[in-house]
Amino acid sequence: MEPGPSCRSPAARDQPVVPAAGSSSVGDGEGNIARDMKTHFRVCRFIMEAGVKLGMRSVPVATACVLYHNFFRCVSLSEFEPYLVAMSCMYLAGKVEEQHIRTRDIINVSHRYFNSGSPPLECDKEFWDLRDSVVQCELLILRQLNFQVSFEHPHKYLLHYLTSVKSLVNRHAWSRCPVAETSWALLRDCYHGSMCIRHTPQHIAIATLYLALNSYGVELPVGEKWWWQVLCDGVTNADIDAVISDLLQLYDMEAKCI
Repeated sequence: MEPGPSCRSPAARDQPVVPAAGSSSVGDGEGNIARDMKTHFRVCRFIMEAGVKLGMRSVPVATACVLYHNFFRCVSLSEFEPYLVAMSCMYLAGKVEEQHIRTRDIINVSHRYFNSGSPPLECDKEFWDLRDSVVQCELLILRQLNFQVSFEHPHKYLLHYLTSVKSLVNRHAWSRCPVAETSWALLRDCYHGSMCIRHTPQHIAIATLYLALNSYGVELPVGEKWWWQVLCDGVTNADIDAVISDLLQLYDMEAKCI
């Protein structure tokens, strides 16, 4: 299990705030970039697993991941404790998506994540220092992102696309193949990496559905346009391929993180 968040200030640059395997040096090379990507993958997996334990809906969890990726797009991983940033992103995402999560719950779930089987933290100095760090880091994230913390996610588009495609497929074939479940799973996995902020929500939604349909060999009627062109105006094969390529790289990253 990876080291957990410390109680130190998130902006402390003179102290080792990130595990050595996940930190980046001044001269970023390919090796350091790969290590940073692995760290971001693990931290986003922590956000998703902690989000489940906190009872967060899928959109607030997605918002937390986008906040995290946007923050580290602006700053270096070596300057901030990634798990502390993740905790603050969950706290902030709860406010943005109107599903408020108490800092105490976030801290206790995070503590159990890194210390399996341990009792909740006592309300001592360590707890209050960590709580203050989460709140301070939230303000830092807001300032770093210029308070631009509302995002459009692919979820509503995928729901629309699934409804439209379902009406075109034989109902027996649809019931035999878990296309919807697979599409949602693929969409969730997109948030493990920065691809969720590099591609448009519509392209991510159409690509995950495209990949799910192809995985089960489900074919749709062909007209003057392909089904994905009808549903998502302006999307090209190259757009879909780019999303799928990035997603497959994330799955390769997952294998390396085990």
